Amino acid sequence: MAKLIDSFGRSIDYVRVSVTDRCDLRCGYCMPKQFHDFHEPEEWLTFEEIERVMAAFARLGTRRIRLTGGEPLVRKDLPQLAQRLSALPGIEDLSLSTNATRMDKHAADLHAAGISRLNISLDSLHADTFKQITGGKLEKVLNGIMAAKAAGFRPIKINMVLMKGVNDHEVEDMVNFCIQHSLTLRFIETMPVGDSGRAATEHYIDLGDIRKKLEQRFELIPGVMPGGGPARYLKVAGTNINIGFITPISQHFCATCNRVRLSVDGTLYTCLGQEHHMALRPLLRAGIDDKELELAIINAIHLKPERHEFKEKPEQILRFMSYTGG
Repeated sequence: MAKLIDSFGRSIDYVRVSVTDRCDLRCGYCMPKQFHDFHEPEEWLTFEEIERVMAAFARLGTRRIRLTGGEPLVRKDLPQLAQRLSALPGIEDLSLSTNATRMDKHAADLHAAGISRLNISLDSLHADTFKQITGGKLEKVLNGIMAAKAAGFRPIKINMVLMKGVNDHEVEDMVNFCIQHSLTLRFIETMPVGDSGRAATEHYIDLGDIRKKLEQRFELIPGVMPGGGPARYLKVAGTNINIGFITPISQHFCATCNRVRLSVDGTLYTCLGQEHHMALRPLLRAGIDDKELELAIINAIHLKPERHEFKEKPEQILRFMSYTGG
């Protein structure tokens, strides 16, 4: 039975662990192109420290871990960490969020280490638009997706952040791409996290409008997907493809939030859209014992706010998405 219950009765059984704040792409809604104010390696949690924190979470009822960044594959020897986390008693699901630019080199090792599911960011199928959004090469991501399929990851979820006037004309093409390659597709609304995120909201699209557009082209029926995230799914009739809609702005899902985020420097953030947090790294390096660590985590969970305020206070969050962890 889960022991992590917040002040609003929500069971917290899912932790997103950022292993780095660095990335080899520069998506405009996540990290400014000229940003270089990264944490130094000595500020990162070591693999041993991450394992210790997640073991404490597991003893308190956490069952799901997602490795994120920045771009997690930038962190050296990531399969070693994945192997250690997947072996923790109580952990039932270990997944990874990635831009897949390096997946062709690491897919087999990551799968063997115990990662079963992937979320891959892909905002465009056109090389020029992809470069405009990310600064990178589309071909690397497509090669990474194919390598992930070959390695046996199931399911592979494609995350597409929709931006009006940038990539919204590609919605149907992305659905067809995912049907062709047996990939789950998730559309995501832009969020005002940091200066870059607030700038991206100029291109905000209500995903309710996208759903209506898709219903004119595809027959969509109720669908479900395993996982602990916030997407609401519909299935494309006649296929095995689900389409998810992640709507933090138009239809927030705070009442069912079951997750917290551990940043690369050991800060535990209890809400993506608020500043409530607890610094665990100083406690770890001061010699805190396991019972004290569990108590610190329990106290942090009680800091978790009822909801974000993206609409009411879009200027509130100063940190970048890449800093917090996806």
